[in-house]
Amino acid sequence: MNYTKIRLAVLFFLTGMFLTSCAPKAFQIVCMPDTQTYSRLYPEIYDAQTKWAADNADKIAFVLQQGDITDDNVEAQWQVASNAMSRMDGKVAYTFVPGNHDLGRNSNVRNSDLFNKYFPYDKYSKMPGFGGAFEDGKMDNTWHIFKAGGYNWLILSLEFGPRNSVLKWAEDVIKNHPRHKVIINTHAYMYSDNTRMGPGDDWLPQGYGLGKAKGDSAVNNGEEIWDKLVSKYSNIMFVFSGHVLHSGTGKLVSDGINGNKVYQMLANYQDGVKGTVKGGNGFLRILSIDTKAKVVSVKTFSPYINQFKTDGDNQFVFEDVKF
Repeated sequence: MNYTKIRLAVLFFLTGMFLTSCAPKAFQIVCMPDTQTYSRLYPEIYDAQTKWAADNADKIAFVLQQGDITDDNVEAQWQVASNAMSRMDGKVAYTFVPGNHDLGRNSNVRNSDLFNKYFPYDKYSKMPGFGGAFEDGKMDNTWHIFKAGGYNWLILSLEFGPRNSVLKWAEDVIKNHPRHKVIINTHAYMYSDNTRMGPGDDWLPQGYGLGKAKGDSAVNNGEEIWDKLVSKYSNIMFVFSGHVLHSGTGKLVSDGINGNKVYQMLANYQDGVKGTVKGGNGFLRILSIDTKAKVVSVKTFSPYINQFKTDGDNQFVFEDVKF
């Protein structure tokens, strides 16, 4: 018996097992667009979304909520939202942003007092992955980090119509994390015609009360966020947003100034979106990211009715993604 060959065979087998176990695993990011109708009318749908995320935490790296957490920015709706989101505490990491319905009376002023009362800094700054905030003690603009698929990731969660000062702060955070892949999570960015929000589009941040601000407090729409922030950094990979009605969907792949591709997506199923039932019936966007295969698969699923949307606007694949 040739013991040398046997030892080599065992060594090759164990080496292969080790390399396989160390290979980056695919993971999921879940986008939770405008939950406002659930907070107002259907708390059971909101609960179904977050319970599903908690139950599937072993596959999910992060849950990202895109704003308009409430419909009317009143305490009863904030309590529903807080109860639902808290179902994920200690089970799966999550982040969120204020939408226009979460600020003053439909963004007539940039007042996020109730948002910060029910989603308090003292609680969420202690969550795993929390990195920091634009304003001490406020959750309006935050950043988080996590590791998945063999890479370090940075999430920037930015307010509705992020101010110039917020975009400058976001730049500093990105500059301090040059080796992280960056995800921008915000409320208003993409439009329903597969372009970024810009002049002539409905629901621009400039059309709300807070849009009258000037200087560092001036708001930015999708094209302005692209020009001032997203296009400038080679490690920005994804931008997720909601807010826009019509079809409530949109997607765009753009080249940044450094030649990198940025994958931008709109998903929104609230009341007012074409064909919507019960404010969206609990549909979520699920991104399955396989860094080894260089593939990002996007599906749209409702844990409330246990159904997928399978049309091309809600189910699609990005191939040859350079991580």
